[in-house]
Amino acid sequence: MSQIKIYGLKANLKNKKEQLSDIIHNCVVESLQFPKNKKAHRFINLEKDDFYYPEGRTNEYIIIEIMMISGRTVETKKRLIKMLFKEISEKIKISTTDIEISIIESPATNWGFRGMTGDEISLNYKIDV
Repeated sequence: MSQIKIYGLKANLKNKKEQLSDIIHNCVVESLQFPKNKKAHRFINLEKDDFYYPEGRTNEYIIIEIMMISGRTVETKKRLIKMLFKEISEKIKISTTDIEISIIESPATNWGFRGMTGDEISLNYKIDV
């Protein structure tokens, strides 16, 4: 299970949402061996006066938060992060300096979906990749 939030300036995300979502999802499918039909993305569109970001970043600056059930290896998570940097910078032309990625993990017992907790559900994909 994973949930992904993408934060950025509304004016800049407006024409990039679909392509950015597709790139992120393809990276998750490839890196985490995630099913293609499990796409849960939320775009947090911020106005300029609601989004403060570090010096040296441009208006293209985005933050990607990936929340997922614990269990992936360090190598798998690093592969995902590096793939996201590469694909987003190449395909959408957002500099890697303007991309920040955070993976937040939580045990399956802390998740609830389809009326059960995550440790009670039989998933159709592996977590320990």
